[in-house]
Parts: sequence; structure tokens; C-alpha cells
Amino acid sequence: MSRVEVSKQAELFGKRRALVLVEDRIGHYPEFRDFFGRTFDFGRRGLAEPGYVSAPSGLTYALVFIGRSGEPFPDGVEIHALIPELEPLDDELVDRDLWAILCWMIEGVGGDWKVADLLATGRLLRIPAASA
Repeated sequence: MSRVEVSKQAELFGKRRALVLVEDRIGHYPEFRDFFGRTFDFGRRGLAEPGYVSAPSGLTYALVFIGRSGEPFPDGVEIHALIPELEPLDDELVDRDLWAILCWMIEGVGGDWKVADLLATGRLLRIPAASA
């Protein structure tokens, strides 16, 4: 449904990272930590590089995981769009991609909170990407 796929290390030549979303504390639901650990194979790959996903627009996003002393890893995540160095960021396109990434995360985490719930909340809050 979400059309988001985990990808290998992205080609970074001629690109820049544009910070588009920060979630400072993902640990309030341990299921999110488990999802990211499984998805990006922290046990085997470690933290040598961010996790990369390709989104419906074709853009690649780097997920940079944040650790804090005394907290289980990861404690937070930054999402960076990888875009050509001199190109402006297309905010509407990024919003749609971020919404797809959120749906992908909800699908992957499982549990009581479903993508349909996220979509209903998005429509209630009139988030344009939720009704696309």
C-alpha cells in the first residue's frame, strides 16, 4: 500500500541531504524500535550508515537513527531527503512521500494502530497527503 521500499546505500555524489522530519523520541512505543532494528538489520549492519528508503516520488530518503546514553537504541530518527545539490526542495512532493513513509512504518509495526486509522486522522486534520 505505501510503495516505500528499503534500498541499498544511495549514490551521494551530486546530492545533498535536506532534513525534512525529526522524531525525537521513538521509544515511547518499543514496537517502533523493533521495527527499525528488523528493517535495517542493526544487529548485523550496525550504524555504519543511515537506513535508506525509496519513496513513491522516486526520491531516496536517509533515515539517521539517534542514540542517547541510558536509552535503548534507537531513541530518535531524522529523515533526510536526498536531492540534487542545487535543486530546491519540493515541499508538496516531500509531504506526500513522508505520508507514505508514515504509512509504511505503521504497516511494519503492526498492532492496534492501522494505516486506516492514520488516514482517518489525516483527513480529520485536513492533511492533503491523507486524501490523495
